[in-house]
Amino acid sequence: MSWFKRLKEGVTTATKSKKDVPEGLWFQCKKCKETSTSRALRENFYKCPKCDYHTAIGSAEYFEILFDNQEFNLLFDDLASIDFLNFTDLKPYHKRIEETMAKTGLNDAMAVAEGNVAALPLVVACMDFKFIGGSMGSVVGEKISLAIDRAIETKAALLIISKSGGARMMESAFSLMQMAKTSAKLTRLAKAGLPYISLMTDPTTGGVTASYAMLGDIHLAEPGALIGFAGPRVIRETIKRDLPEGFQTAEFLLESGFVDLVVNRKDLRETLADLMALFAQRERA
Repeated sequence: MSWFKRLKEGVTTATKSKKDVPEGLWFQCKKCKETSTSRALRENFYKCPKCDYHTAIGSAEYFEILFDNQEFNLLFDDLASIDFLNFTDLKPYHKRIEETMAKTGLNDAMAVAEGNVAALPLVVACMDFKFIGGSMGSVVGEKISLAIDRAIETKAALLIISKSGGARMMESAFSLMQMAKTSAKLTRLAKAGLPYISLMTDPTTGGVTASYAMLGDIHLAEPGALIGFAGPRVIRETIKRDLPEGFQTAEFLLESGFVDLVVNRKDLRETLADLMALFAQRERA
């Protein structure tokens, strides 16, 4: 079937039939607007092949990038949020959970896996922004808690990859309690002498920034990541002053000492391997 026909002075001109393009075959960069194939994007560590813009990815992609031979075990994947407060905003919270689970195939905004990086054991807790904005609820806090327990049990390093809009206010104070819970649990990891590496990706904001994201032994960030507690508009209105250009980017925070390294995604696995090897040498000394 043609897209349209042009009729003029008795002459009919028809376009060629529209060919179906498989969904997901092409990728258009949000930054440079250039188009690439999805395969080229994937082979470039999910970065734009033209401008190196780091696209938003989830736990499945990070696990694929990080672990040796892409071999890992998912942990605590049966945990899922419930609407224990019968909360309703634009829609009932229980309905929001059900719809998001069906759409994303995830049980919540945090996934945990264990495996090896350069033959060294690592437990990774990774946030998924596509699950209600990567919001921190009770399940997120519980999975981090269990991931820490697993790291202590297996004497493994811990990596938390943050990507969040902040606390999940549909769970009210139960969400805010996760800030204290995860911080206290990380103290146990430190007392066990095991390293915790925090990777902040775009965006890392709200209660996540105010708790476990900023409590690492080493703070890593992806290029261009937005990192902060409140947004620039809120801060500007509060302090009544203009803000430095890009003051919440990973690069600005590196200059200010809040971030230790800004790491290109293609170098992430190698950087982790080097850091874990250094911590392992310290433990043997």
